[in-house]
Amino acid sequence: MRTLSRNMRTFYYCLLIKVEAQTSGGLETGELMPTYTAAQGARGNISAVSGFAQMEQFGVDAHYDKVIVMDDLDVANNINEDTVLFVDKTPEYDQQTGLPLYDYVVKRVAISLNSATIAISKVKIR
Repeated sequence: MRTLSRNMRTFYYCLLIKVEAQTSGGLETGELMPTYTAAQGARGNISAVSGFAQMEQFGVDAHYDKVIVMDDLDVANNINEDTVLFVDKTPEYDQQTGLPLYDYVVKRVAISLNSATIAISKVKIR
């Protein structure tokens, strides 16, 4: 029921990747710098603000604002706690650094045989 097409909304996600840092002369330093992939679209059932019933799914200590339920396990298997999301806004990036100006972060991911449930929390970036 939760993964019916009419319940789905589009959201965007950026995966964390590590890129080797370079000096101003183009030489590799050996240090890994965190950065994000370009925003990719996905669809899922995004809940309203969470309540106690959903909190039991991830444990009592998990603090999150919304839950995304999706049946596209190919996408869900890529999403982890380092992934950032654009849920209530379209993807935008900082003009100086090129980093995403996201509005949600992933707190927990629970994948079952037919669906995935992702707990997310709202953050304020700029």
